[in-house]
Amino acid sequence: MEHVKEIIARQAPGKQFSSFDAVYMINRSSKVKIWMLSVLGMLVVCLFLPWTQNIRSRGAVTTPRQEQRPQELNAIIGGRIVNWHVKEGDLVKKGDTILQLAEVKVDYLDPNLVPRTKEQLSAKQDAVENYKGKVSTINQQLVFLKQGLELKVKELENKIQQQQFKIRSDSMELQAAQNDLRFKQEQFKRQRVLYDSGVASLLSLEQRSQAVQDAMAKRTSAEIKLANSFQEWTRLQLELNGERQQYLEKISKAEGERFTTSSEIAAGMGDIAKLENLYTSYDIRNQLYYVLAPQDGQVTKARKSGLNEVVKEGEMLVEIVPTNYQYAVEVFVKPVDLPLVATGQKVRFVFDGFPAIVFSGWPEASYGTFGGIITAVESSVSENGLFRILVTEDPKDKPWPKALRMGTGAIGIALLKDVPIWYELWRNINGFPPDYYVPQKGGTDEKKGKSSI
Repeated sequence: MEHVKEIIARQAPGKQFSSFDAVYMINRSSKVKIWMLSVLGMLVVCLFLPWTQNIRSRGAVTTPRQEQRPQELNAIIGGRIVNWHVKEGDLVKKGDTILQLAEVKVDYLDPNLVPRTKEQLSAKQDAVENYKGKVSTINQQLVFLKQGLELKVKELENKIQQQQFKIRSDSMELQAAQNDLRFKQEQFKRQRVLYDSGVASLLSLEQRSQAVQDAMAKRTSAEIKLANSFQEWTRLQLELNGERQQYLEKISKAEGERFTTSSEIAAGMGDIAKLENLYTSYDIRNQLYYVLAPQDGQVTKARKSGLNEVVKEGEMLVEIVPTNYQYAVEVFVKPVDLPLVATGQKVRFVFDGFPAIVFSGWPEASYGTFGGIITAVESSVSENGLFRILVTEDPKDKPWPKALRMGTGAIGIALLKDVPIWYELWRNINGFPPDYYVPQKGGTDEKKGKSSI
């Protein structure tokens, strides 16, 4: 600038150009250098400011519990639609009737099927009770037969014992008759000797001979009597065995009837169980003709329309979206980022439809974001090749909007380790992943001891 001023003074000596001074501001000092140095200094300082590493992922609002998600209401039994009690968009309470079905199967068309099955069950129960009564009667009959057998055996054993005494008595009489016969025979021999010697008379000899004949007759009578006693004893033995056999046959027959009746009772009990099963099944089936709402919710996606339309067993009728559910967000992360997330880690969300100002590196300075906590990290890859993360509302943060609905989009920002800005720039320039980071239980940084929000 001074060089230009000397050239103008040589070419136009003695002349002053005020416009020249105004345009080039020759007499003013410039502060550009100071500003440049200040800006450079501030940039250098900013490079050392903390920056929160994070992972961003897209997700949608859902619920952590299966029963709180939209669920299909299926037909448990096949049937024909006879009446609709709701329409799409209606709000229902638990237990409200959705629609009414009518039977289409031939086996269940009888309107009195349940009471008739109950009558069959009652008849079978009465039959089983009668069989039980018959068993009791047979048991009593067996008791009487055993008592009769015992009495008859005792009676015959008593007779046999008496006959044994009689046999002993007859044996003693036979022995006495034999002794008497021998004695009489000896007397007859001595009398004969005397008669042959002429000492005794013929009359005495004949008398001795008559005594021998009488003794022989007594002996024969005693032998016959003893034989009759033995024969009677044998008959009593045979009678005892016969009575035992007869009573045992009666007892065996009664026990056979008891076993047969017990088998009838067992078969009847099986039939009763079968009929009870049928009766309960028929009764429950009658209750299934009315399809009820399993919980409070809104009716959507009615697959069947009109009346008299036939639905199959297990076929979807409507879909119910629960009105009471707990919010959660499912997000998907890349496999390379999976080691960087863990249960209990903090996450910030930006929901679709809710304005927000986000500074990803400074979550404290962001506005309109909502806090969450990772509650589940699936260990298997999803169909889209990513891993599913389930995040619920952070109770220590501000509550999530009440206007959220199932399926609302959300952007999740998983907060990781705090690093300087220069390190983050260097990492991104070189394409390195974020630092491996595992928060301690309670949400504190295990290296720095600070909250990982």
